[in-house]
Amino acid sequence: MNIKPIKTNADYQAALKEIESLFEATPNTPQGDRLEVLVTLVEAFEEQHYAIPAPDPVEAVLYHMESRGLTRKDLEPYIGNRARVSEILNRRRPLTLAMIRRLHSELGIPADALLKSYPIRPVKARKSLPSTRVQTRASRSASLRARASG
Repeated sequence: MNIKPIKTNADYQAALKEIESLFEATPNTPQGDRLEVLVTLVEAFEEQHYAIPAPDPVEAVLYHMESRGLTRKDLEPYIGNRARVSEILNRRRPLTLAMIRRLHSELGIPADALLKSYPIRPVKARKSLPSTRVQTRASRSASLRARASG
């Protein structure tokens, strides 16, 4: 059989070529066994060198929505009102433990994907409107007395 570990990119490319040539091999034959061993070695090499990181919680929720045809409104029973759903999906607020529990138990989103930490974007401070002076009854009375005496 003479199979060796995949240590370099050249070994990896050679293994892929060989897998391609053995792809139609019948299981439980020498070629089928060789194919199975090579696939295992390639998977191990890819996991070590080309690992795809797990999505963060917002990406997991967005993927789940897209794959199931859900809208933001459909998330309201699990996350909260429309504004809260928007804050979560726009990364302005983190998921709470209660939200994570509901998303996991009700929608089947894996808990480990929802529990990862992720960056929260700070909310930009709103520009305040010019303050208008609200006259209270006491200040009105005081200004009327001042006019009357003056």
